[in-house]
Amino acid sequence: PPPPPPPRPTEAHRERDVTTVATKEELPRRARLRLTWVDSFLWGVRVAAVVIIVWGVFGSIRLTIAGEGLSGAAYRDLIVSGIAQGSMYGLIALGYSMVYGVLGFINFAHGEVFMSGSVIGFFFADAMAGGMWEDNFPLAIAVVFVVAMFTSTLLAVVIERVAYRPLRGAPRLIPLITSIGVSFFIQYAFLGLFGAAVKSYPPLPAGLTKRIDFLGLVSIEGTKLVVIAIALVSMAGLYYFVEKTKQGRAMRAVAEDKEIAALMGIDVDRTIVLTFAVGGVMAGIAGVMWAMLFRGVSFITGFLPGIKAFTAAVLGGIGNIIGAMIGGLTLGVFESVGPQVVLGGLEWELNWPVLFGGLVVMLVLIGVFRPLIRTHLVWQASLGITALLFLVTLIIPSLRDAGLSIDIPGLSQLKDVVAFTALVLVLIFRPTGLLGERLAVEERG
Repeated sequence: PPPPPPPRPTEAHRERDVTTVATKEELPRRARLRLTWVDSFLWGVRVAAVVIIVWGVFGSIRLTIAGEGLSGAAYRDLIVSGIAQGSMYGLIALGYSMVYGVLGFINFAHGEVFMSGSVIGFFFADAMAGGMWEDNFPLAIAVVFVVAMFTSTLLAVVIERVAYRPLRGAPRLIPLITSIGVSFFIQYAFLGLFGAAVKSYPPLPAGLTKRIDFLGLVSIEGTKLVVIAIALVSMAGLYYFVEKTKQGRAMRAVAEDKEIAALMGIDVDRTIVLTFAVGGVMAGIAGVMWAMLFRGVSFITGFLPGIKAFTAAVLGGIGNIIGAMIGGLTLGVFESVGPQVVLGGLEWELNWPVLFGGLVVMLVLIGVFRPLIRTHLVWQASLGITALLFLVTLIIPSLRDAGLSIDIPGLSQLKDVVAFTALVLVLIFRPTGLLGERLAVEERG
């Protein structure tokens, strides 16, 4: 017999369906009310950051026009210095990103891998001083590069084999803490072997200290130009290796899913060792470049550059190779230009009506482009208070003519603060970094 017809909907069913539809229609309105005080605080930080950056940049321009700030040539020198230093950060950050891609943890000992290449390279450079270093500098610096890359690569491979491979299946926190211990062990091993004194590389040839006109637009010191060129070539070579070669495809497969890569016939252990080795090569190159720019190296040379390179990796997007390169360059420019452009520009007096008027416009734009904020009481109160202060400053003559100026002494000593503040701000606006994260399958939510 044919199946019975479905039961006809009763009035109760109709009421339940109407209630369900109404509930779904009310969801967007209710979602608007779920913003917390933490969201309000983060929006306040965003607004304050935009105000300070715009004020600082505009103030720097006005001071420069008035002849009280830095000249255009000084700004160009700062940008070139930032790019040169950021190139080293980018090369070191590549090691952090690649190791995180295949193992899912941050190798905090990578800064000491960078330091080892620069310190061991010093002894070969010092041995060639007074002879090959002056007579045949290209060959001498090539020897130093080879020694530094070999040292850093060997140390990176030994660290992976001795410290990390036995912990391959352990919880992620254990290898992370181990990497910190390895970092301190290498630091104090070099302290015991070579002493705490800063070791200065021999002076570079006079030709590298001269300025070179680049494209008729900017004059760049020869050393910085060489550093930038070496970094770009190294980054391009690494990108070709990862994207176009068989070993590079194996690295990307292991970073995506180690189990599936093993089933496809890829030797996972060998690929992980290769990843550490490639990161060591990049760190060795960065170690010699650091010596070319600053000359002095010691057992603690890798600590701060290593932290900043990790910052650059997070800034560009952890696990993203191109992001590590862009993050390093961005961090270097922030560190070099930020204190003078942003903090130095705060010395320019900003009138109260202009400040509060700009805040009103910014809050209105936030409400237009972020509809969820319109129903937030904190945002509405902020807009009302700011608009009221704007009107008060226009009415009262003493406030209308007054202004706000901030004089910050010792700007050159605040470059580290600016660098890490830039990281915090980028992560507040874009938590995944500039180019986004690239995580393995097990890392994705």
